[in-house]
Amino acid sequence: MMVPISTSFGRRPVYLVSQLINFGTSIWRAKANSYGSFMGACVVNGLGAGPAETIMPAVIADIFFLHDRGKWNTLYWVVYMGSLMVGPIINGAMVETVGWRSFWWFNTGILGLSFLMVVFMFPETRFPREHPETAPVAAPKISPSASSTEKGHTTHNDDVDVEQEKIQHVPTASSALPNTEEGLTREETAARDPYLGKGKPSKGQWGLFQKNAHPLKSILLDLWIPWKLFAFPIVEFASFVVSWSCSSFLTLNLTQSQAFAAPPYNFKPLSIGFMNFAVLVGAFIGLFTAGPLSDWLSARSTRRNNGIREPEMRLPAMIPYIVIMYLGNIIVSVGYDNHWPWEAIVIIGYTCAGIQVAAIPGIVSTYAVDSYKPVAGSLFVSITVNKNVWGYGFSKFITPWAEEAGFVPPIMTNASLILLWCLFTGLFWWKGKTFRRWSRNSKVHRM
Repeated sequence: MMVPISTSFGRRPVYLVSQLINFGTSIWRAKANSYGSFMGACVVNGLGAGPAETIMPAVIADIFFLHDRGKWNTLYWVVYMGSLMVGPIINGAMVETVGWRSFWWFNTGILGLSFLMVVFMFPETRFPREHPETAPVAAPKISPSASSTEKGHTTHNDDVDVEQEKIQHVPTASSALPNTEEGLTREETAARDPYLGKGKPSKGQWGLFQKNAHPLKSILLDLWIPWKLFAFPIVEFASFVVSWSCSSFLTLNLTQSQAFAAPPYNFKPLSIGFMNFAVLVGAFIGLFTAGPLSDWLSARSTRRNNGIREPEMRLPAMIPYIVIMYLGNIIVSVGYDNHWPWEAIVIIGYTCAGIQVAAIPGIVSTYAVDSYKPVAGSLFVSITVNKNVWGYGFSKFITPWAEEAGFVPPIMTNASLILLWCLFTGLFWWKGKTFRRWSRNSKVHRM
């Protein structure tokens, strides 16, 4: 429900309400005196926490251009997944020293600060823009199955015949890419846009909400769009890759206590919590490599393609991280069962898990947003639903399965499923444009 409201009335009011809900439920959990009360707070908190998983990629699509979107989406995944890595570290230390209620009061303070930051530091980013149904005859038509022209990059037109494509394409990447002789100089660009580099949020962006002439229609439409997107191959591909990649990190959360609290390790909860630092370091490695790598590969391929950018150009960047993902799962599962030194499991296996969970979801979700930018928020609703359904089911059976058969069967089965979905990267790199062409007439491109 939060995504339709953010599309109709803006991102800002949704985040304000979201933070208030989170703030209230954190106090509720700190004061809960029964299991039922605590779980009730968790359920209500889910309403407030939802926007963090779905709307932020839409904010990134609102304010960042095509050639920068990879690194910012990767940063989002690092911060999002990083919070799940840091949480057990802080929680383990506080529970062991000052009690679990103190952790939730600490969480309440952070949420209060976050609310103030949204109030004073988060202007509105959502602005409805006109989407012309047809382009002028003299101008090249822009494909609705790919991103619109952004920062000088032009995408393929999928409506024309293959024979006509060379006539329709207008290479414009040289004007946007640095260090080119044909590119616009800074002075020429400034003359075209005197506000370049000097803009600031308007007063209207600090309002509680944005006006909408047809709010009910917008909300009902956005409630339907995430389910419609499940029929789009690119969204399905992104959903399954993100879901199973995140499940690799979930595996560590669900098994680390089971493995390291038992003999021969016999680690205390505090020590086990500190092991998540290795995952966090891996996530930062993924942050500083994956986003820039995918953006660089896209820019390089664009130059080779006469200035025509395709969303699929960033997909080859996933290859090294797929290898890292599978290697990390082998080390963790085999190390658990054979009681390897904890340094090998944590420093290598956990770090690999952190690298892949930052890189793979960041790259593949950016690919999906590049393909369907107008519905970035709804797209992430589809991804999140798929991710949470699998994560919930996986959490139910991995512990008894590991107790019965050891750690290798469940962890490597999960890793092989991740590899299976990631192998479709080759298919989408080859035929992704064809899949986008199937949905070229969809209204999602004009929302």
